[in-house]
Amino acid sequence: MPVQQILDAILAGDTAPEEFAALPLPDTYKGITVHKDEVEMFAGLASRDKDPRKSLHLDDVPVPELAPGEALVAVMASAINYNTVWTSIFEPVSTFSFLERYGRLSEYTKRHDLPYHVVGSDLAGVVLRTGPGVNAWKPGAEVVAHCLSVELESPDGHDDTMMDPQQRIWGFETNFGGLAQLAIVKSNQLLPKPDHLTWEEAASPGLVNATAYRQLVSKNGAHMKQGDVVLIWGASGGLGSYATQMALNGGAIPVCVVSSPEKAEIVRSLGAQHVIDRSAEGYTFWKDENTQDPKEWQRFGKKIRELTGGEDPDIVFEHPGRETFGASVYVARKGGTIITCASTSGYMHQYDNRYLWMNLKNIKSSHFANYREAFEANRLIDKGLIHPTLSRVYSLEETGQAALDVHHNLHQGKVGVLCLAPEEGLGVRDEAKRAQFLTEINRFRGI
Repeated sequence: MPVQQILDAILAGDTAPEEFAALPLPDTYKGITVHKDEVEMFAGLASRDKDPRKSLHLDDVPVPELAPGEALVAVMASAINYNTVWTSIFEPVSTFSFLERYGRLSEYTKRHDLPYHVVGSDLAGVVLRTGPGVNAWKPGAEVVAHCLSVELESPDGHDDTMMDPQQRIWGFETNFGGLAQLAIVKSNQLLPKPDHLTWEEAASPGLVNATAYRQLVSKNGAHMKQGDVVLIWGASGGLGSYATQMALNGGAIPVCVVSSPEKAEIVRSLGAQHVIDRSAEGYTFWKDENTQDPKEWQRFGKKIRELTGGEDPDIVFEHPGRETFGASVYVARKGGTIITCASTSGYMHQYDNRYLWMNLKNIKSSHFANYREAFEANRLIDKGLIHPTLSRVYSLEETGQAALDVHHNLHQGKVGVLCLAPEEGLGVRDEAKRAQFLTEINRFRGI
């Protein structure tokens, strides 16, 4: 079977590039999909009651044609991001609208407009084939992929590729994503796999690590400097765990907001000294569905100042959205920045503009990362300056349960998924380098 031959070649560890190039490709591969004819399956249910286990399917799907500038990758491992949760519950819109729009762009993009959507925005694996015009990557290269898909035919994207009018998130706004045995990516999504990590470890940082880098460190984001007080919501989660490491690594002072004593211990183990357990403190920022409570903002701000010696946050690392945004705007220091990249608790943000306008604060948006930012974020992983925060690993067949864990915030750090890899622990090429960082690499495992 071609899939087994591919796996055997990868597991051998010494297969030559020309041998990878000569491997036969299968006609079909297994991938996690949502189906277009099921987009109304959760109609009338509250978001929390929508179950990804019902909408995410493990299907055999045809191997698509490879377009110029693309690479076909054998996926050893992937990971769950919140965009897969959104896809699985068809919120805020069905992703099939993205695929339909992309399919109208060109003859090659028509491939993406299908009655099924292969999802997933992370991968670690091995290049099998490259399309015309790809020179930097060859079959046999061990890679990870970042999730920015761009066309770059407009001048708008040539200063910052995130500004390209045809910017999309691979595996969310495009088809043929990473929660599968094979995936198609543009060659400028590829990055070298850190050789001291297993496949599942290497797959887990991609989306969230690069997102946190742009949001917090890059000049396109908050441009964090040494000594900045950085309030980090969800500091033990998939995104926050990388923001916490970057703040500490960059000489900033993180104030880590978590939701349990266990999560507080996790961020302390990363080196954070200032931790707020919001469940223990009992913060209730909303009196009811439509009314926020400014007294709770004040109480929250007082707690931050108690921890920091009287200082308010220079930067608020925002991603929960509706639930926390009013508090975030309130607690930022005069002239401070609220940098927002998501809205996992709701998209309709409300805040009191007096605290923004009269105190010269900034709300700045951030969305994933350009290729350079993704490269820099991956380099930090490779250098052992930032470490994976992988906590649990599921099989491809169990992806629905993995997505449910993330949907209900039952996870810590990142949740991984084995694709072609038959077990955990494979893919390490530099054991000596790994030994230097083993404690840090395993910090989140099993929690």
